[in-house]
Amino acid sequence: MTDYSLEGRSAIVTGGGSGIGRACAQRLASDGAAVVLVGRSEERLTDAIGALVDPPRHRYVAGDVGEEATMEQAVSTAQALAPLGVALANAGSGGLGPLIATPADEFDRVMRTNLNGTFFTFKHAGAAIARAGGGAMCAISSIAGLRTHRFMGPYCTSKAAIDMLVRNTADELGIAGVRVNSVCPGLVATELAEALFDEPTVHDDYLDCMPIRRTGVVDDIANAVGFLCSAQASWITGVNLPVDGGHHLRRGPNVEPFARALYGDDLAEGRA
Repeated sequence: MTDYSLEGRSAIVTGGGSGIGRACAQRLASDGAAVVLVGRSEERLTDAIGALVDPPRHRYVAGDVGEEATMEQAVSTAQALAPLGVALANAGSGGLGPLIATPADEFDRVMRTNLNGTFFTFKHAGAAIARAGGGAMCAISSIAGLRTHRFMGPYCTSKAAIDMLVRNTADELGIAGVRVNSVCPGLVATELAEALFDEPTVHDDYLDCMPIRRTGVVDDIANAVGFLCSAQASWITGVNLPVDGGHHLRRGPNVEPFARALYGDDLAEGRA
């Protein structure tokens, strides 16, 4: 890609039906890409396609990113539109609870979507982008991959693993002209984060951890993704970029009120 435009290339966005993924898809479509959205809800994907520039140019794949076949289908769908130039692994899941009370299948659920989904995206999209002459991949990680978040152990672990996967993939695929980075958002106003906004004690604690004392909006993240996936960032790879108002400079948030309310004082204080 020799200029900012993604004209003549396709892009994949997982978790593209809402929130950060939807905003990133709008940015990539505005930059000229033919976009393939991936997600579980066909209704949300259809609605998101309708909000993109020139909707007939774009497609969606309804499926689970934790299934390798879903990402294989997404890559094939994108290549039928245009050579694949960009892939964004955004689909994510989380939860809250004391580590000592976390069932094994809950840990597996979070890792399956967050880490496995990113791996399948990078595996199949990375190969296709390399064959097309190069491009960029990006993952949506989190401040939780950089700072501990008590009672969010599986989520934090998955995001830290994503950041290492980003660096390792960047090291492997740079020779093929494929750049790989991640964006690590702080607290962003999305449907998934509603509970954190609704509890004043938790919300205020987030703000107290931010030198730039405001919560984020989805366009804050979409702008960072758009830059990292553009030719303006042609010498940037293997970066885990915090977009969090400086939250990473301080500490993780205190979500203890939720843990006590949901699980009781004994589990919140480490007493099984």
